[in-house]
Amino acid sequence: MKRPESLCILRLSALGDVTHVLPVVHTLQKHWPETRITWIIGRFAHKLVGDLPGVEFVVFDKNKHLRAYGEVRKGLAGRRFDVLLCMQVALRANLIIPLVSARRKIGFDRARAKDGHSLFIGESIPSRKGQHVVDAFFSFLETAGLPEKQLDWSVPIPESGEIFARRHIGSEGQVVIISPCASHPLRNWRAEYYGQVADHLQQKGLRVVLCGGPSEAEAAMGRQIEKSMRTDPFNLIGKDTLKDFLAMMKRAELLITPDSGPAHMANCVNLPVLGLYAASNPKRSGPYQSIDLCVDAYDRASRKFLKKPAAEIKWGKKIEFPGVMDLITPEMVMEKLDAILDSP
Repeated sequence: MKRPESLCILRLSALGDVTHVLPVVHTLQKHWPETRITWIIGRFAHKLVGDLPGVEFVVFDKNKHLRAYGEVRKGLAGRRFDVLLCMQVALRANLIIPLVSARRKIGFDRARAKDGHSLFIGESIPSRKGQHVVDAFFSFLETAGLPEKQLDWSVPIPESGEIFARRHIGSEGQVVIISPCASHPLRNWRAEYYGQVADHLQQKGLRVVLCGGPSEAEAAMGRQIEKSMRTDPFNLIGKDTLKDFLAMMKRAELLITPDSGPAHMANCVNLPVLGLYAASNPKRSGPYQSIDLCVDAYDRASRKFLKKPAAEIKWGKKIEFPGVMDLITPEMVMEKLDAILDSP
């Protein structure tokens, strides 16, 4: 296939899925370096990847409601792309597709489409079962005519982030970061369980740093973890930016987190992730480079709450029931930690 002169990516959010697009962009830049890349992206996610070299960004601010669509239309006025990769099936994203003039509009297959997604696209990626989200995104490149895969999640980290990390973490001693909160509360682990694991780490001579966003729910989780501990962690919840967080992860040995954006941001700095997965399937949405490090209770959750093994439920189904994360015990996590940290 002839290399497209221009290509547009439509992926607004969330942070984890936005980081999954990064290898696609780096693959495009390596193998089709002359192709002009435009990315329609959400306002918050833009803070993480908006300084990516060689990419033009058109920001969609959902808080502006209908005006956000008008701004996208204005930002793309007079433009026609060779290819549009429609990498999101939510209604908000589907309504943007008609605003983008493109010769080819590639979207998800019918099995993964929803909210009328199939009505807005002209082509679909192959229908494949059991794919991780990253591999599904690479299917868009394959359909566009580029069957290559560059596993590169790198994004720029400004000097301000490096300064923040040096000031708060420095470079001495081993550091484990705990980012305890997911965007969906039912994916969160208990604060007292995090506290037990953090005490275990600090008793082994590692320093524990708590990180998270500025919401009151995350601040409350941090306070509860501290209260449950016998040792003192370094609590930075709500005090860093996305870029500060990346810089801190560069200096860490390991990240512990549930199914969350940070689990995937860690790929940007090649940080191993001990993921806590019961409500979602790590084989589909776990940290791509650390699947084998996850504590995986997804099948147990399926059997308990859905009365059937995970192999018999829809791929990617969330099992977000109260108490589902209690299937992961502190002992399970500490056993996994010891195996990771004590390995040569």
